[in-house]
Amino acid sequence: PEVRAVVLAANGPHFCAGLDLGEHHAKARTAAEFMHMCQAWHRVFDKIQFGGIPVVGALHGAVVGGGLELAAATHIRVAEPNTYFALPEGQKGIFTGGGATVRVARIITPGRMVEMMLTGRVVDVHGGVSLGLVHEVTEDGACLSTARTLAKKVAGNAPLSNYAIVTSISRIAEMSSTEGLFAESLMAAVVQTGNEVQSRLGAFVDKSLPKVSLQTT
Repeated sequence: PEVRAVVLAANGPHFCAGLDLGEHHAKARTAAEFMHMCQAWHRVFDKIQFGGIPVVGALHGAVVGGGLELAAATHIRVAEPNTYFALPEGQKGIFTGGGATVRVARIITPGRMVEMMLTGRVVDVHGGVSLGLVHEVTEDGACLSTARTLAKKVAGNAPLSNYAIVTSISRIAEMSSTEGLFAESLMAAVVQTGNEVQSRLGAFVDKSLPKVSLQTT
């Protein structure tokens, strides 16, 4: 069956605590070896971010170092109250290698990332919301179920629209205004030719789809 959305989650008490520092110390990799390893991480995380399928991250416990780099490649991030974030590479005598200087810095701003790394600051889930690392805080033990609910909702969108959203917005944000507006118009032109466009627009016109409104409880 066609995959229309993905949930990225983890077993155990933590989402991902990053690089195995014991293994890293024991292997004593050369500069070239470690650079190749970093580039392998980049390829994997690029496939998550730009693979064309929306990925919802279900976060809990530690989201630290490489774990934060992994989470930053997802498109929607929900987190349990016990979730915390850190980039402790400075205190370990190393530097980020899985794309934090690109993805994390763009989410939280370079200045915030510099401060986190220099001080070793640990950010709790509410701080993660403020920084843009978390989009929704769930109840205890509910990150996976919430992520699945969101993924199901996202999967109901037109696949070509989802593809455009997850592959183009981050790229366009890096362009100049002139280039970005041109790229946006091209993507809009391509997406509006999708197979589902007429049926979805027709459903909106004949009011069989709900209107956009603020949901209150």
